Amino acid sequence: MSDKPFVARSTAIAARVLGDETLVMSAGDSTLFTLDPVATLIWESVDGVTPLEEIVLMKVCAQYDVSLEQALSDAKALVEELAGHGLLLLSDRPIDQSPRPQEAKP
Repeated sequence: MSDKPFVARSTAIAARVLGDETLVMSAGDSTLFTLDPVATLIWESVDGVTPLEEIVLMKVCAQYDVSLEQALSDAKALVEELAGHGLLLLSDRPIDQSPRPQEAKP
């Protein structure tokens, strides 16, 4: 994970926030995940351009009494698991998720 610090949400998912938790379903295999409040905070913060360590420091450590080392270790495990199910994208460089112009149809 250390060589892929940029994280973005996949577009092949369905997600809904319920209170302080988030339900995420993979469109590929219909696997359903329930994210706790900390995982929801990370989920909502990943944007493809902010490194995971910065998200953890500025969001998780700022809101919860946890060391950067522990929070980052837990966050890496979370994003690797979700990436393994196709819910998150990991990259060694920023991930451009801006909408692409559609090609003109003949």
